[in-house]
Amino acid sequence: MDDLLQEFIAETRETAEALAGEIVAWEAAPGDRGRLDGIFRFVHTVKGSCGFLDLPRLERLAHAAEDTLAAVRDGRRVPDRAMVDAVLAIVDRITEIVDAMERGTPLDDGGEDLLIAALDGSAAPQAVESLVTPASPVAARAPMRSVRLGVDLLDRMMSGMSDMVLARNELARRLRAGDVDPSAEAALERLSATVAEMRETVTRTRMQKIDALFSALPRLVRDTAASVGKRIVLDIEGSDVELDREMIEVMRDPLVHIIRNSIDHGIEDGTARLAAGKPEAGRLTVSARQAGNQIVVEVVDDGRGIDTDRVIAKLVANGRDERSLRQLPEREKLALIFEPGFSTKDDVTAISGRGVGMDVVRAAIDGIGGRIELDSTPGRGLRLAIHVPLTLSILSTIVVAVGGQRLAIPRGVIEEIVSVRAAGVSVDTLGGQPVAMVRGRRLPMVTLSSLLGLAPADAAPNMLVIANVGPGALVIGVDDVLDHEELVIKPAAPAVMSAGVYAGQALPDSGRPMLLVDCAGVAHRANISFRREAPVATDTDAEQAAPGIEVLTFHDLDGVLRALPLAAVDRIETIAAHQLHRAGGRLRLHLDGVLVPLAALGDLPGGSFAALRLRDGTTEIAYAIGEASDIVRLPAELAAPAAPGAIAGVALYGDEPVELVDPLWLFAGHADVAAAEHKPLALLDEGEGGWMAIFLAPMLRGAGWRVAARLSEGEQADVVIRLDDDAPAAGDAAVVRLVTDPAAARRGDAIHRYDRAGLLAAVGARLEQRR
Repeated sequence: MDDLLQEFIAETRETAEALAGEIVAWEAAPGDRGRLDGIFRFVHTVKGSCGFLDLPRLERLAHAAEDTLAAVRDGRRVPDRAMVDAVLAIVDRITEIVDAMERGTPLDDGGEDLLIAALDGSAAPQAVESLVTPASPVAARAPMRSVRLGVDLLDRMMSGMSDMVLARNELARRLRAGDVDPSAEAALERLSATVAEMRETVTRTRMQKIDALFSALPRLVRDTAASVGKRIVLDIEGSDVELDREMIEVMRDPLVHIIRNSIDHGIEDGTARLAAGKPEAGRLTVSARQAGNQIVVEVVDDGRGIDTDRVIAKLVANGRDERSLRQLPEREKLALIFEPGFSTKDDVTAISGRGVGMDVVRAAIDGIGGRIELDSTPGRGLRLAIHVPLTLSILSTIVVAVGGQRLAIPRGVIEEIVSVRAAGVSVDTLGGQPVAMVRGRRLPMVTLSSLLGLAPADAAPNMLVIANVGPGALVIGVDDVLDHEELVIKPAAPAVMSAGVYAGQALPDSGRPMLLVDCAGVAHRANISFRREAPVATDTDAEQAAPGIEVLTFHDLDGVLRALPLAAVDRIETIAAHQLHRAGGRLRLHLDGVLVPLAALGDLPGGSFAALRLRDGTTEIAYAIGEASDIVRLPAELAAPAAPGAIAGVALYGDEPVELVDPLWLFAGHADVAAAEHKPLALLDEGEGGWMAIFLAPMLRGAGWRVAARLSEGEQADVVIRLDDDAPAAGDAAVVRLVTDPAAARRGDAIHRYDRAGLLAAVGARLEQRR
């Protein structure tokens, strides 16, 4: 509110100063309707702003002047000197009040009743004349704390600031290339700090919170919905985003058109929504976010979406060729609503149906170098995104290498940068889409070089950039992270911006042009969408969260579509043939130095295959699959299987049945949950001063064995492990011989002592022989 109040004070004072001369000129020519209208608009605007800002004294004065001027406009009164004096006195009083507001000093309301009485002629003319403040070029005045500048001057300031940043970058690069004098380096640091402060100040001179655009929307939605008999719940997000003041004014009318069309055309009435299984009250979300040097304003409704068949039928009725329209891509079919004169309304109403609206919207957005995206889901709703550029911006960026090219990513959207080889980081493929696991957090991933066609589709990145894109986060794979740099960002050529993955271009001090990546555009280009958090339930919103369970679907080894609860899935592994062993009477996989029990419904393939690693918090097993498909939500109510076993139930997903694998059955039948006394016992028959106790015992325990250096009375080992010992085993225990010479391991049944896989396979085989 402070920003709005300061703007009101500045505008009111500036207009009032110019208006005094207009009032005098109007007195000399009472028939000048243009001047009269200008004076009337001023007092009308002041009255409206005062009501919004809760300034009752100013509102009372402006309202009285408005009534008098309205009577003159309607021909009910003829202006005379007394009326002009009263109007001048009102304007002077308004100026005094706003000056006092800016200084923060009180101002008594003496004489204001007399001013209002003078407007209708009930006050003495001499009293009114005494209240008119004479014009004086040297009148005392409080220092002004705000000034209004022309847009051209602001543009010149921004351009000069941009050149200063580029010069600072070049100076820094030249100093880094040679021996740096400490005094020169200190001077550069001071210069950098000053440039950064000036850059922030100059940039903000043109900026205003987009709340100035959003603040009128609740009333607009309420009145529009009431006029068409609908109930609408409005959500507003991103009101703190700042946008060029001129852009805000340009976008005001297009946004009003879009919201009114969404309520009238898109969102169904209550009866139709209930019949479609939706809550009676429609939901409309208006949000704003910054993406590089662009501002993205999204309007999302949960209505019927765009019926492209109906759109085409309307255009055909107006003389368009149906065959050519039917052959258009889906995105271009949606864009047909921007055709001049197009409307799907059969009846003309106060809101729509006249064929004026969406073509005007696109023309206005095109005029400021922006673009509009449509994303419609029939029966579910419409998403309309307006991308508008900042005329000029200086951003802090991270410079990355992608397919031999240098690109910039805004630092403001970057959450973290990690290496693909870092601990706790892995990359899997889920339903053909790469997914990055970063310290237990599963995120969708895009390899930027592949998306831009600079590398093969299976190219592997070296660094992962975690970027926030509105309601979710995205991992962008790049080849390398090179530097951080402040860049002057300008709109790129229309052909480049139309790709949807760039937010502008820059010319760094190296002289090589560089493109700025739009992370939200990258997600959209890769067909990655994020589910918004469910809104807080209100009395006007009866929507209930759909019950069910989130699962990972996959095609199993026998070709059946099955699923497992997503909470139990730790990750997806690609298993090579040499990692598969039979040990302890069951199939096990050698993963991360331990043997993990393997379950499967179907025959294992001869070569490599995929497996899900499942955890219940303390125990781990693996489940072999054919191919992972997707993450979906299945209904909580499942059709019961014919008999208890591996399948917990069956559900329909779309038109296809999905079998839910019972995780309880998996862990009960395959996990190593036996008590310690029931685990197989390996006797380490030491022959070399504790080597096996240090090197072998941890590995065997991790594989589910008990380990002992000597046997208790009556105890019998399942396997005896000896180093360079050819003697037969004691009792009926199987013996595994270890040798120190790798060549000796190739003769007979000996195992080289550092052959981990061979040792685990051998102890498993001996155990099977004993059983």
